[in-house]
Amino acid sequence: MMLPLADLLLTPDDMAAVDSAAAVSGIDSYGLMEKAGQAVAAAALRDFPEARRYVVLCGPGNNGGDGYVAARALRQAGASVRLFHLGDPQRLRGDAARAFVDCPVSGVAIGNYMPHRGDVVIDALFGAGLSRSVPDDVAAIIARVGEAGVPVIAVDLPSGVDGRSGQILGAAFHAARTVTFMTRKPGHLLLPGRDLCGALEIFDIGIPARIVRAHAGGLIAENTPAQWQAKIPSAGADAHKYKRGHLVVFSGGPNATGAARMSAMAGLRAGAGLVTIASPPEALDVNAGLLTAIMLHPVGDEAALQKWLADRRLSTFILGPGFGAGEKARQFCLALADRHLVLDADGITSFRDDPQRLFDAFAEGPTRLVLTPHEGEFGRLFPDIAADEALSKIDKARAAAARAHAAIIYKGADSVIAAPDGRALVNANAPPWLATAGSGDVLAGIVGGLMAQGAPAFEAAAAGVWLHGLAGQHAGKGLTAEDLVAAVKPL
Repeated sequence: MMLPLADLLLTPDDMAAVDSAAAVSGIDSYGLMEKAGQAVAAAALRDFPEARRYVVLCGPGNNGGDGYVAARALRQAGASVRLFHLGDPQRLRGDAARAFVDCPVSGVAIGNYMPHRGDVVIDALFGAGLSRSVPDDVAAIIARVGEAGVPVIAVDLPSGVDGRSGQILGAAFHAARTVTFMTRKPGHLLLPGRDLCGALEIFDIGIPARIVRAHAGGLIAENTPAQWQAKIPSAGADAHKYKRGHLVVFSGGPNATGAARMSAMAGLRAGAGLVTIASPPEALDVNAGLLTAIMLHPVGDEAALQKWLADRRLSTFILGPGFGAGEKARQFCLALADRHLVLDADGITSFRDDPQRLFDAFAEGPTRLVLTPHEGEFGRLFPDIAADEALSKIDKARAAAARAHAAIIYKGADSVIAAPDGRALVNANAPPWLATAGSGDVLAGIVGGLMAQGAPAFEAAAAGVWLHGLAGQHAGKGLTAEDLVAAVKPL
Protein backbone atom coordinates (compact mmCIF):
# COMPACT_ATOMS: atom_id res chain seq x y z
CA MET A 1 0.00 0.00 0.00
CA MET A 2 1.29 3.46 -0.90
CA LEU A 3 1.73 5.58 2.21
CA PRO A 4 0.68 9.23 2.44
CA LEU A 5 3.66 11.56 2.15
CA ALA A 6 2.95 12.84 5.64
CA ASP A 7 3.71 9.38 7.05
CA LEU A 8 7.11 9.06 5.36
CA LEU A 9 10.33 10.15 7.03
CA LEU A 10 13.03 11.42 4.68
CA THR A 11 16.59 11.95 5.85
CA PRO A 12 18.14 15.35 5.15
CA ASP A 13 20.18 13.78 2.34
CA ASP A 14 17.03 12.27 0.82
CA MET A 15 15.28 15.64 1.02
CA ALA A 16 18.23 17.40 -0.61
CA ALA A 17 17.97 14.89 -3.46
CA VAL A 18 14.25 15.67 -3.74
CA ASP A 19 14.97 19.39 -3.96
CA SER A 20 17.59 18.83 -6.68
CA ALA A 21 15.33 16.53 -8.66
CA ALA A 22 12.50 19.05 -8.44
CA ALA A 23 14.75 21.75 -9.87
CA VAL A 24 15.98 19.44 -12.65
CA SER A 25 12.37 18.64 -13.56
CA GLY A 26 11.76 22.32 -14.28
CA ILE A 27 10.06 23.35 -11.05
CA ASP A 28 11.01 26.87 -10.01
CA SER A 29 13.14 26.34 -6.91
CA TYR A 30 12.75 29.94 -5.82
CA GLY A 31 9.00 29.47 -6.06
CA LEU A 32 9.33 26.58 -3.60
CA MET A 33 11.33 28.78 -1.22
CA GLU A 34 8.68 31.48 -1.57
CA LYS A 35 5.94 29.04 -0.56
CA ALA A 36 7.98 27.78 2.38
CA GLY A 37 8.70 31.25 3.73
CA GLN A 38 5.12 32.38 3.24
CA ALA A 39 3.93 29.30 5.16
CA VAL A 40 6.22 30.18 8.07
CA ALA A 41 4.95 33.76 8.13
CA ALA A 42 1.35 32.56 8.05
CA ALA A 43 2.01 30.21 10.97
CA ALA A 44 3.58 33.04 12.97
CA LEU A 45 0.62 35.36 12.39
CA ARG A 46 -1.89 32.60 13.09
CA ASP A 47 -0.30 31.14 16.21
CA PHE A 48 1.22 34.27 17.76
CA PRO A 49 -0.98 37.23 16.73
CA GLU A 50 -0.16 38.96 20.00
CA ALA A 51 3.57 39.24 19.22
CA ARG A 52 5.02 42.72 19.68
CA ARG A 53 7.69 41.91 17.13
CA TYR A 54 8.80 38.94 15.08
CA VAL A 55 12.52 38.32 15.28
CA VAL A 56 13.82 36.38 12.27
CA LEU A 57 17.19 34.66 12.64
CA CYS A 58 18.59 33.83 9.19
CA GLY A 59 21.37 31.35 8.54
CA PRO A 60 23.87 31.04 5.69
CA GLY A 61 21.94 28.57 3.52
CA ASN A 62 18.50 27.83 2.13
CA ASN A 63 16.96 27.68 5.60
CA GLY A 64 18.04 31.30 5.93
CA GLY A 65 16.47 31.97 2.52
CA ASP A 66 13.14 30.73 3.90
CA GLY A 67 13.66 33.16 6.77
CA TYR A 68 14.22 36.15 4.47
CA VAL A 69 10.99 35.30 2.63
CA ALA A 70 9.15 35.01 5.95
CA ALA A 71 10.50 38.36 7.13
CA ARG A 72 9.32 40.03 3.91
CA ALA A 73 5.87 38.46 4.20
CA LEU A 74 5.53 39.55 7.81
CA ARG A 75 6.56 43.12 6.98
CA GLN A 76 4.06 43.18 4.10
CA ALA A 77 1.38 42.04 6.56
CA GLY A 78 2.09 45.08 8.69
CA ALA A 79 3.92 43.31 11.51
CA SER A 80 6.92 44.61 13.35
CA VAL A 81 9.94 42.60 12.16
CA ARG A 82 13.59 42.53 13.20
CA LEU A 83 16.15 40.49 11.30
CA PHE A 84 19.46 39.06 12.48
CA HIS A 85 21.81 37.12 10.25
CA LEU A 86 24.55 34.60 10.82
CA GLY A 87 27.61 35.35 8.72
CA ASP A 88 27.78 37.75 5.80
CA PRO A 89 24.55 37.64 3.76
CA GLN A 90 26.45 39.10 0.79
CA ARG A 91 28.08 35.68 0.45
CA LEU A 92 24.78 33.86 -0.01
CA ARG A 93 24.30 31.95 -3.26
CA GLY A 94 21.38 30.81 -5.39
CA ASP A 95 17.82 31.12 -4.12
CA ALA A 96 18.93 32.25 -0.66
CA ALA A 97 20.81 35.20 -2.19
CA ARG A 98 17.73 36.17 -4.19
CA ALA A 99 15.55 35.96 -1.07
CA PHE A 100 17.99 38.24 0.75
CA VAL A 101 17.93 40.79 -2.07
CA ASP A 102 14.12 40.70 -2.18
CA CYS A 103 13.77 41.21 1.58
CA PRO A 104 13.06 44.82 2.57
CA VAL A 105 14.00 44.24 6.21
CA SER A 106 17.56 45.23 6.97
CA GLY A 107 19.44 43.00 9.36
CA VAL A 108 22.38 43.03 11.74
CA ALA A 109 24.74 40.35 13.04
CA ILE A 110 23.10 37.70 15.18
CA GLY A 111 25.24 38.44 18.20
CA ASN A 112 23.37 41.74 18.62
CA TYR A 113 20.05 40.10 19.41
CA MET A 114 18.78 40.62 22.94
CA PRO A 115 15.34 39.12 23.61
CA HIS A 116 12.57 41.52 24.53
CA ARG A 117 9.26 40.84 26.17
CA GLY A 118 6.70 40.13 23.45
CA ASP A 119 9.22 38.76 20.95
CA VAL A 120 8.51 35.70 18.84
CA VAL A 121 11.65 34.21 17.32
CA ILE A 122 11.61 32.59 13.87
CA ASP A 123 14.55 30.21 13.77
CA ALA A 124 15.74 29.99 10.15
CA LEU A 125 19.39 29.30 10.95
CA PHE A 126 20.12 25.71 9.95
CA GLY A 127 17.08 23.46 9.68
CA ALA A 128 17.43 19.70 9.29
CA GLY A 129 20.72 19.61 7.37
CA LEU A 130 23.06 20.51 10.23
CA SER A 131 25.69 17.83 10.81
CA ARG A 132 28.13 19.56 13.17
CA SER A 133 27.90 21.36 16.49
CA VAL A 134 26.35 24.80 16.31
CA PRO A 135 28.84 27.73 16.40
CA ASP A 136 29.49 29.34 19.76
CA ASP A 137 27.64 32.54 18.86
CA VAL A 138 24.54 30.51 17.94
CA ALA A 139 24.80 28.48 21.16
CA ALA A 140 24.88 31.77 23.07
CA ILE A 141 21.73 33.00 21.30
CA ILE A 142 19.98 29.67 21.98
CA ALA A 143 20.79 30.00 25.68
CA ARG A 144 19.70 33.64 25.73
CA VAL A 145 16.36 32.87 24.08
CA GLY A 146 15.75 29.91 26.40
CA GLU A 147 16.47 31.94 29.52
CA ALA A 148 14.11 34.69 28.36
CA GLY A 149 11.30 32.23 27.67
CA VAL A 150 10.71 33.70 24.22
CA PRO A 151 8.59 31.40 21.99
CA VAL A 152 10.36 30.00 18.94
CA ILE A 153 8.97 28.95 15.56
CA ALA A 154 11.47 26.62 13.89
CA VAL A 155 11.78 26.47 10.12
CA ASP A 156 12.06 22.79 9.12
CA LEU A 157 13.64 21.68 12.42
CA PRO A 158 14.91 23.52 15.51
CA SER A 159 18.47 24.60 14.81
CA GLY A 160 20.91 22.38 16.65
CA VAL A 161 18.87 19.20 16.15
CA ASP A 162 20.34 16.60 13.81
CA GLY A 163 17.63 15.88 11.23
CA ARG A 164 18.92 12.34 10.76
CA SER A 165 19.23 11.24 14.39
CA GLY A 166 17.26 13.71 16.52
CA GLN A 167 20.37 14.29 18.65
CA ILE A 168 21.41 17.73 19.89
CA LEU A 169 24.51 19.11 18.19
CA GLY A 170 25.93 21.16 21.03
CA ALA A 171 22.82 23.22 21.73
CA ALA A 172 19.35 23.49 20.21
CA PHE A 173 16.30 25.69 20.32
CA HIS A 174 13.25 24.37 22.15
CA ALA A 175 10.55 25.41 19.69
CA ALA A 176 6.90 26.03 20.45
CA ARG A 177 6.07 25.36 16.78
CA THR A 178 7.93 23.77 13.89
CA VAL A 179 6.96 24.18 10.24
CA THR A 180 8.47 21.60 7.91
CA PHE A 181 7.87 20.91 4.25
CA MET A 182 6.54 17.93 2.28
CA THR A 183 7.56 15.23 4.80
CA ARG A 184 8.99 14.90 8.27
CA LYS A 185 12.58 13.91 8.92
CA PRO A 186 13.68 11.25 11.41
CA GLY A 187 14.78 14.01 13.79
CA HIS A 188 11.16 15.11 14.13
CA LEU A 189 10.28 11.78 15.78
CA LEU A 190 13.50 10.50 17.35
CA LEU A 191 14.31 11.82 20.80
CA PRO A 192 15.30 14.31 21.98
CA GLY A 193 14.45 16.05 18.71
CA ARG A 194 10.76 15.20 19.01
CA ASP A 195 10.48 17.01 22.33
CA LEU A 196 12.21 20.11 20.94
CA CYS A 197 9.86 20.57 17.96
CA GLY A 198 6.73 21.58 19.81
CA ALA A 199 3.60 21.45 17.65
CA LEU A 200 4.62 20.22 14.19
CA GLU A 201 3.05 21.37 10.91
CA ILE A 202 3.84 19.73 7.57
CA PHE A 203 3.29 22.13 4.68
CA ASP A 204 3.02 20.99 1.07
CA ILE A 205 5.05 23.43 -1.04
CA GLY A 206 4.15 21.70 -4.29
CA ILE A 207 6.86 19.14 -5.06
CA PRO A 208 5.13 16.25 -6.88
CA ALA A 209 4.68 13.13 -4.79
CA ARG A 210 6.36 11.00 -7.46
CA ILE A 211 9.61 12.93 -6.96
CA VAL A 212 9.44 12.66 -3.19
CA ARG A 213 8.77 8.91 -3.30
CA ALA A 214 11.50 8.32 -5.87
CA HIS A 215 14.12 9.65 -3.47
CA ALA A 216 12.85 8.12 -0.24
CA GLY A 217 15.76 5.95 0.90
CA GLY A 218 13.78 2.82 1.72
CA LEU A 219 10.63 2.76 3.80
CA ILE A 220 11.15 4.82 6.92
CA ALA A 221 7.92 6.07 8.42
CA GLU A 222 6.02 6.67 11.61
CA ASN A 223 4.58 3.51 13.11
CA THR A 224 0.85 3.74 12.45
CA PRO A 225 -1.77 1.14 11.45
CA ALA A 226 -1.45 2.20 7.81
CA GLN A 227 1.93 0.46 7.72
CA TRP A 228 0.81 -3.00 8.89
CA GLN A 229 -2.93 -3.37 9.40
CA ALA A 230 -3.47 -5.22 6.12
CA LYS A 231 -1.05 -7.95 7.29
CA ILE A 232 -2.69 -8.52 10.67
CA PRO A 233 -5.25 -11.36 10.46
CA SER A 234 -8.78 -10.53 11.53
CA ALA A 235 -11.20 -13.04 12.99
CA GLY A 236 -13.84 -14.15 10.50
CA ALA A 237 -17.26 -15.58 11.24
CA ASP A 238 -15.81 -19.10 11.15
CA ALA A 239 -12.94 -18.36 13.51
CA HIS A 240 -12.25 -20.70 16.41
CA LYS A 241 -9.45 -20.95 18.91
CA TYR A 242 -7.33 -23.34 16.86
CA LYS A 243 -7.47 -21.06 13.82
CA ARG A 244 -6.26 -18.14 15.92
CA GLY A 245 -3.01 -19.82 16.84
CA HIS A 246 -1.33 -21.34 19.87
CA LEU A 247 1.16 -19.20 21.79
CA VAL A 248 3.61 -20.68 24.30
CA VAL A 249 5.34 -18.58 26.97
CA PHE A 250 8.20 -20.04 29.00
CA SER A 251 8.08 -19.43 32.74
CA GLY A 252 10.93 -18.97 35.14
CA GLY A 253 11.32 -20.84 38.43
CA PRO A 254 8.97 -20.71 41.45
CA ASN A 255 10.14 -17.22 42.43
CA ALA A 256 10.07 -15.77 38.90
CA THR A 257 6.72 -16.69 37.35
CA GLY A 258 4.98 -13.31 37.18
CA ALA A 259 6.65 -12.02 34.02
CA ALA A 260 5.59 -15.06 31.99
CA ARG A 261 2.01 -14.73 33.20
CA MET A 262 1.97 -11.07 32.15
CA SER A 263 3.19 -12.02 28.68
CA ALA A 264 0.74 -14.90 28.42
CA MET A 265 -2.29 -12.82 29.35
CA ALA A 266 -1.21 -10.04 26.96
CA GLY A 267 -0.93 -12.61 24.16
CA LEU A 268 -4.42 -13.87 24.91
CA ARG A 269 -5.84 -10.36 24.93
CA ALA A 270 -4.05 -9.61 21.65
CA GLY A 271 -6.10 -12.35 20.01
CA ALA A 272 -4.20 -15.63 20.28
CA GLY A 273 -6.68 -18.52 20.34
CA LEU A 274 -4.76 -20.62 22.85
CA VAL A 275 -1.98 -19.66 25.26
CA THR A 276 0.08 -22.09 27.31
CA ILE A 277 2.72 -21.40 29.91
CA ALA A 278 5.57 -23.89 29.68
CA SER A 279 6.63 -24.18 33.29
CA PRO A 280 9.50 -25.89 35.08
CA PRO A 281 8.02 -28.74 37.16
CA GLU A 282 9.00 -27.02 40.39
CA ALA A 283 6.96 -23.93 39.42
CA LEU A 284 3.80 -25.77 38.35
CA ASP A 285 1.98 -25.29 41.64
CA VAL A 286 2.71 -21.55 41.74
CA ASN A 287 1.53 -21.05 38.17
CA ALA A 288 -1.50 -23.36 38.51
CA GLY A 289 -2.81 -21.36 41.43
CA LEU A 290 -2.75 -18.13 39.43
CA LEU A 291 -3.96 -19.19 35.97
CA THR A 292 -7.47 -19.52 34.61
CA ALA A 293 -7.77 -18.97 30.85
CA ILE A 294 -4.06 -19.76 30.37
CA MET A 295 -3.10 -23.43 30.04
CA LEU A 296 -0.07 -25.02 31.73
CA HIS A 297 2.43 -27.59 30.54
CA PRO A 298 5.52 -28.94 32.34
CA VAL A 299 8.82 -28.43 30.50
CA GLY A 300 11.85 -28.99 32.67
CA ASP A 301 14.67 -29.45 30.20
CA GLU A 302 15.58 -29.52 26.52
CA ALA A 303 14.58 -33.18 26.14
CA ALA A 304 11.09 -32.44 27.43
CA LEU A 305 10.85 -29.45 25.09
CA GLN A 306 11.95 -31.47 22.07
CA LYS A 307 9.33 -34.11 22.82
CA TRP A 308 6.60 -31.50 23.12
CA LEU A 309 7.66 -29.82 19.87
CA ALA A 310 6.43 -32.87 17.98
CA ASP A 311 3.09 -31.07 18.14
CA ARG A 312 3.43 -28.76 15.11
CA ARG A 313 0.45 -26.70 16.23
CA LEU A 314 2.84 -25.06 18.68
CA SER A 315 4.06 -22.42 16.29
CA THR A 316 4.91 -19.30 18.28
CA PHE A 317 6.94 -18.93 21.48
CA ILE A 318 8.07 -16.24 23.90
CA LEU A 319 11.31 -16.83 25.77
CA GLY A 320 12.96 -14.49 28.22
CA PRO A 321 10.58 -12.79 30.66
CA GLY A 322 11.67 -13.99 34.10
CA PHE A 323 13.29 -17.09 32.61
CA GLY A 324 16.84 -16.53 33.77
CA ALA A 325 19.91 -16.08 31.58
CA GLY A 326 22.26 -18.95 30.81
CA GLU A 327 22.74 -22.26 29.04
CA LYS A 328 19.17 -23.46 29.50
CA ALA A 329 17.83 -20.37 27.76
CA ARG A 330 20.29 -20.87 24.91
CA GLN A 331 19.30 -24.54 24.53
CA PHE A 332 15.60 -23.75 24.48
CA CYS A 333 16.04 -20.91 22.01
CA LEU A 334 18.07 -22.97 19.56
CA ALA A 335 15.56 -25.82 19.81
CA LEU A 336 12.95 -23.36 18.53
CA ALA A 337 14.89 -22.29 15.44
CA ASP A 338 12.20 -23.61 13.07
CA ARG A 339 9.36 -21.86 14.93
CA HIS A 340 8.34 -18.23 15.45
CA LEU A 341 10.04 -16.78 18.50
CA VAL A 342 9.91 -13.54 20.45
CA LEU A 343 13.20 -13.35 22.36
CA ASP A 344 13.16 -10.87 25.21
CA ALA A 345 15.05 -9.94 28.36
CA ASP A 346 17.00 -12.91 29.78
CA GLY A 347 16.71 -14.69 26.45
CA ILE A 348 18.63 -11.87 24.77
CA THR A 349 21.24 -11.63 27.53
CA SER A 350 21.90 -15.38 27.27
CA PHE A 351 23.59 -14.81 23.90
CA ARG A 352 25.76 -11.86 24.88
CA ASP A 353 28.99 -13.92 24.57
CA ASP A 354 28.13 -15.48 21.20
CA PRO A 355 25.30 -13.61 19.46
CA GLN A 356 26.26 -15.06 16.08
CA ARG A 357 25.15 -18.47 17.31
CA LEU A 358 21.65 -17.07 17.68
CA PHE A 359 21.72 -15.28 14.34
CA ASP A 360 22.92 -18.38 12.48
CA ALA A 361 20.08 -20.47 13.91
CA PHE A 362 17.44 -18.18 12.38
CA ALA A 363 19.35 -17.14 9.24
CA GLU A 364 17.47 -19.17 6.66
CA GLY A 365 13.94 -18.83 5.35
CA PRO A 366 11.29 -16.25 6.24
CA THR A 367 11.90 -13.98 9.21
CA ARG A 368 10.78 -15.90 12.31
CA LEU A 369 12.64 -14.13 15.10
CA VAL A 370 11.65 -10.95 16.92
CA LEU A 371 14.22 -9.38 19.22
CA THR A 372 13.08 -6.77 21.75
CA PRO A 373 16.21 -5.16 23.22
CA HIS A 374 16.33 -2.00 25.26
CA GLU A 375 19.52 0.02 24.90
CA GLY A 376 21.61 -2.11 27.26
CA GLU A 377 20.47 -5.39 25.72
CA PHE A 378 21.04 -4.00 22.24
CA GLY A 379 24.65 -3.33 23.18
CA ARG A 380 25.07 -6.92 24.37
CA LEU A 381 23.95 -8.43 21.07
CA PHE A 382 25.33 -5.75 18.73
CA PRO A 383 28.24 -4.09 20.56
CA ASP A 384 29.92 -2.70 17.45
CA ILE A 385 26.70 -1.27 16.04
CA ALA A 386 25.73 0.24 19.39
CA ALA A 387 29.10 1.93 19.76
CA ASP A 388 29.06 3.57 16.31
CA GLU A 389 28.23 7.21 17.05
CA ALA A 390 27.87 7.96 13.35
CA LEU A 391 24.68 5.89 13.22
CA SER A 392 21.22 7.08 14.22
CA LYS A 393 18.87 4.87 16.20
CA ILE A 394 17.15 4.00 12.92
CA ASP A 395 20.48 3.13 11.29
CA LYS A 396 21.39 0.91 14.23
CA ALA A 397 18.07 -0.94 14.25
CA ARG A 398 18.24 -1.56 10.49
CA ALA A 399 21.84 -2.83 10.68
CA ALA A 400 20.92 -5.14 13.57
CA ALA A 401 17.86 -6.51 11.76
CA ALA A 402 19.92 -7.29 8.68
CA ARG A 403 22.63 -9.02 10.69
CA ALA A 404 20.27 -11.08 12.85
CA HIS A 405 17.71 -11.84 10.10
CA ALA A 406 15.16 -10.72 12.67
CA ALA A 407 12.59 -8.07 13.29
CA ILE A 408 14.13 -5.71 15.83
CA ILE A 409 12.21 -3.67 18.39
CA TYR A 410 14.86 -1.24 19.64
CA LYS A 411 12.92 -0.16 22.68
CA GLY A 412 12.65 3.26 24.27
CA ALA A 413 10.34 6.25 24.32
CA ASP A 414 11.06 6.45 20.59
CA SER A 415 11.09 2.71 19.82
CA VAL A 416 12.32 1.81 16.34
CA ILE A 417 11.04 -1.33 14.63
CA ALA A 418 13.21 -2.62 11.79
CA ALA A 419 13.07 -5.49 9.30
CA PRO A 420 15.95 -7.31 7.59
CA ASP A 421 14.93 -5.79 4.24
CA GLY A 422 15.57 -2.24 5.50
CA ARG A 423 12.07 -1.14 6.44
CA ALA A 424 11.96 0.87 9.66
CA LEU A 425 9.19 2.49 11.66
CA VAL A 426 9.51 5.00 14.50
CA ASN A 427 6.89 4.74 17.22
CA ALA A 428 5.47 7.93 18.68
CA ASN A 429 2.33 6.95 20.61
CA ALA A 430 3.92 5.61 23.81
CA PRO A 431 3.15 7.68 26.92
CA PRO A 432 6.01 8.18 29.41
CA TRP A 433 4.23 6.20 32.14
CA LEU A 434 4.83 3.00 30.16
CA ALA A 435 8.28 2.98 31.76
CA THR A 436 7.29 0.63 34.59
CA ALA A 437 8.14 -2.88 35.74
CA GLY A 438 6.55 -5.55 33.57
CA SER A 439 5.79 -3.25 30.65
CA GLY A 440 8.24 -5.06 28.38
CA ASP A 441 6.73 -8.43 29.32
CA VAL A 442 3.35 -7.17 28.15
CA LEU A 443 4.86 -5.95 24.88
CA ALA A 444 6.44 -9.35 24.21
CA GLY A 445 3.06 -10.99 24.83
CA ILE A 446 1.22 -8.72 22.40
CA VAL A 447 3.79 -9.36 19.66
CA GLY A 448 3.69 -13.10 20.31
CA GLY A 449 -0.10 -13.11 20.24
CA LEU A 450 -0.13 -11.43 16.83
CA MET A 451 2.51 -13.78 15.42
CA ALA A 452 0.54 -16.79 16.68
CA GLN A 453 -2.38 -15.62 14.56
CA GLY A 454 -0.22 -15.55 11.44
CA ALA A 455 1.08 -11.99 11.29
CA PRO A 456 4.57 -11.70 9.76
CA ALA A 457 7.34 -10.93 12.22
CA PHE A 458 7.92 -7.28 11.26
CA GLU A 459 4.24 -6.39 11.08
CA ALA A 460 3.55 -8.21 14.37
CA ALA A 461 6.40 -6.30 16.01
CA ALA A 462 5.23 -2.93 14.69
CA ALA A 463 1.59 -3.56 15.53
CA GLY A 464 2.57 -4.84 18.96
CA VAL A 465 4.52 -1.70 19.78
CA TRP A 466 1.66 0.53 18.62
CA LEU A 467 -0.98 -1.46 20.54
CA HIS A 468 1.26 -1.39 23.61
CA GLY A 469 1.39 2.41 23.41
CA LEU A 470 -2.37 2.59 22.91
CA ALA A 471 -2.95 0.39 25.96
CA GLY A 472 -0.69 2.69 27.96
CA GLN A 473 -2.75 5.70 26.91
CA HIS A 474 -5.96 3.96 27.94
CA ALA A 475 -4.59 2.72 31.27
CA GLY A 476 -3.39 6.21 32.17
CA LYS A 477 -0.80 7.63 34.52
CA GLY A 478 0.30 5.47 37.42
CA LEU A 479 -0.42 2.24 35.57
CA THR A 480 0.98 -1.09 36.68
CA ALA A 481 1.71 -3.99 34.37
CA GLU A 482 -1.57 -5.55 35.47
CA ASP A 483 -3.43 -2.40 34.42
CA LEU A 484 -1.61 -2.44 31.10
CA VAL A 485 -2.61 -6.04 30.36
CA ALA A 486 -6.23 -5.21 31.10
CA ALA A 487 -6.08 -2.31 28.63
CA VAL A 488 -4.73 -4.38 25.70
CA LYS A 489 -7.30 -4.58 22.92
CA PRO A 490 -7.03 -6.67 19.74
CA LEU A 491 -7.18 -4.95 16.35
